[in-house]
Amino acid sequence: MPDEPGPLFAELTAIMARLRGPGGCPWDREQTSSSIAPYLLEETYEVLEAIREGKPTRLREELGDVLLQVVFHAEMAAEAGQFTIADVLRGVSDKLVRRHPHVFGDAEAKTAAEVLVRWEAIKQHERESGGEPASALAGVPRSLPALLRAHRLQEKASRAGFDWPALEGVLAKVEEEWRELKAALEGGQPARVESELGDLLFGLVNLSRFAGVNPEMALTAATERFIRRFHHIEAVLARRGKTPRESTLDEMDLLWEEAKRREAQEGGPVAP
Repeated sequence: MPDEPGPLFAELTAIMARLRGPGGCPWDREQTSSSIAPYLLEETYEVLEAIREGKPTRLREELGDVLLQVVFHAEMAAEAGQFTIADVLRGVSDKLVRRHPHVFGDAEAKTAAEVLVRWEAIKQHERESGGEPASALAGVPRSLPALLRAHRLQEKASRAGFDWPALEGVLAKVEEEWRELKAALEGGQPARVESELGDLLFGLVNLSRFAGVNPEMALTAATERFIRRFHHIEAVLARRGKTPRESTLDEMDLLWEEAKRREAQEGGPVAP
């Protein structure tokens, strides 16, 4: 029989309380929510990396590290008399039930799209009831990576009915932004170049959304391909007793294409 999560979760919270308590760990005792905030972000990225790698064992471990961060923050809040881990659990459970009336109530939702529209409507009502900003774009953290933030904002605007009716409009917008960026580059206007480049990137994020691709993941994968292929260039040049700086661009381009062909032969991703 698999272990029941309840006792194990209680054990984890007890361990955290002991680490923070008298006679506990000096490092854990001196931490604050601000001091460990970077670890939460780091552990989240490690979860994403484990998902990309498709390694269940590593994913299990990294999810545990994220859970530890949650328990750590909640323990410090409890010490300050703000809230407890039980409050966190009750809050998220209530939220899931409240935002799934098609499961726990009498509402109906036959498609995932209908679920998302209702989810946003319920969130909007919650914000208004709590006196928070009522904008359909509310709730997207400013600290998100820029591509991910743009993607989430576009999703929210789409659910509010503000969206292109078809892919053709998105493609036309991207082409328009590309022309405007080229004009800015030709005009030698740095401020305008920055603005137009931002518009182009925002348009490309919109395109990725229509294509069903997460832009953050797509760029991460492209970056990994670049690293892999550049490492191939370095390795081959090293065998020839050279470094990239001692080689020609034509020579490195040939090795880049060689790396792409190797990926194709091995069944890996191939992109420019």
